[in-house]
Amino acid sequence: MPRNTPFSVVVGRLLDAWIATSSDRPARPENIYSGVIDLLTLKMRLTLIEVRGADPLDWHLRTVRHSGFTSRLLDINRLFSDCRLGDFKDRAYMEQSVIPRLKEVVARQQPATELVKTKLLGVSLGYDRILLPQKNANGCEWVISSSYAQFLLGQPAARETLDTADEAIVQLLIEGSTAKEIAELLGLSHRTVEHRLEKLKQRYGARNTVHLVAMLVATHIDHAPAR
Repeated sequence: MPRNTPFSVVVGRLLDAWIATSSDRPARPENIYSGVIDLLTLKMRLTLIEVRGADPLDWHLRTVRHSGFTSRLLDINRLFSDCRLGDFKDRAYMEQSVIPRLKEVVARQQPATELVKTKLLGVSLGYDRILLPQKNANGCEWVISSSYAQFLLGQPAARETLDTADEAIVQLLIEGSTAKEIAELLGLSHRTVEHRLEKLKQRYGARNTVHLVAMLVATHIDHAPAR
């Protein structure tokens, strides 16, 4: 899986494929997303929402590609397993941060891109998202949703200098994972994690790992209001 593909590239490919479709000959969702599957990186998800009837709570969420970004605070992949929207574990999140926008794109049959800041099971998180509804003269039958995860506890001041592996290590570190546990969760060697932690200590000017965690927590707490 590529690790450096910008989300903007994925969004551009999805939009190009969507623009090429017609409401007179409704496309299947895989016609839109098949060209980006191999471009999705560790922090990107791809989900299909099947529109079934007028009540969004009866619409169905189906995962096309899970995120590979691990967190001990939220098991995102399990949380976003296939289900009715009405059966999603955090009903408030679904009704406040997902359903209103889905209803809009289904009604207009026009895409939407945005930065979402919200709370999921009480945890602050943010992600970039694109929603692509089917063009269909007889009524939209599905919406493709692709997202790029930000830090669950907010974004670091030096976010632009961190690669995906460092972001994942930092996320798990501030959640209390040890270097050995981080290595196991991310499929990296213990030595690689230790090396990256040493680089992070130098970058943030931390004296030791405890000091690094304290500095990271101080720079990652997100005080933005829930959306």
